Amino acid sequence: MNRRHFLRTAGGLTLGSLATIALGCRPSDETSQAASGAPAGTRRLERIGLQLYTVRTLMAQNVPRTLERVAEIGYQEVEFAGYFNYTPQELRQMLDHLGLSAPATHVPYQALEANLEATLETAQVLGHRYVVVPWLPPEQRQTLDDYRRWAERFNRWGEACKAAGVQFAYHNHDFEFAPVEEQIPYDVLLAETDADLVKMELDLYWITYAGHDPIPYLQQYPGRFLLCHVKDMTADRQMVDVGQGTIDFARIFAQAVGTQLQHYFVEHDQPEDPLASIRRSYEYLAQLRF
Repeated sequence: MNRRHFLRTAGGLTLGSLATIALGCRPSDETSQAASGAPAGTRRLERIGLQLYTVRTLMAQNVPRTLERVAEIGYQEVEFAGYFNYTPQELRQMLDHLGLSAPATHVPYQALEANLEATLETAQVLGHRYVVVPWLPPEQRQTLDDYRRWAERFNRWGEACKAAGVQFAYHNHDFEFAPVEEQIPYDVLLAETDADLVKMELDLYWITYAGHDPIPYLQQYPGRFLLCHVKDMTADRQMVDVGQGTIDFARIFAQAVGTQLQHYFVEHDQPEDPLASIRRSYEYLAQLRF
């Protein structure tokens, strides 16, 4: 199942399992997840998260057992991509039982257009701090004006999210970095959105795949990139488990200490063995120093 079809399906599941009463779980202020006071070369990630899209085939079979296995490996945070017909209250009970938190969720833009209030209620129940739109349809990203229209929507959704105590964010792929009308669409999104209302979830694989270095973005836009997807790439641009490729995560994370990244979600779009994949990625990140 590709991401586009999955997100459309997840959107249906989201709207089919929305809570009608929020439990008032407002997000607390963010704090850096990296030990920013430690000397360079000794810092480490204190909390490692997982984008559950990586284990979506297992989630479709058995959500409680999959979350249990994720926690057993050592992950402390998860980012949802669909709720698999469970109610937010049921999922919150599972998370609390396992000592997991879910600071973020991927939500298809259709869900925000169809029922933003219900989406935010679900986020509050599950303790999501971020509601992330992960993808834009090709037919609505052909021109810079298309991207400007998306920026207007992002600002509008961001304002509604802020009123509900949640932060709106957008997750990139590679297409945002392909020049349109001699400009980089991703730069247009950054320029045309309110920095307070719209944060960015930086996918380290896709920005690298597109031929861009993430560090200039981290330097130029402090406070915009509070989440990231940690996924690795080989020299021939194949996606692999974290630590099996060429991306210098220590270099990137060192740049973000104290000012940027606060949530690090491992992801692999097409792992052959999802549990083995997320274990390898976790073990690499757990020993990484920067």
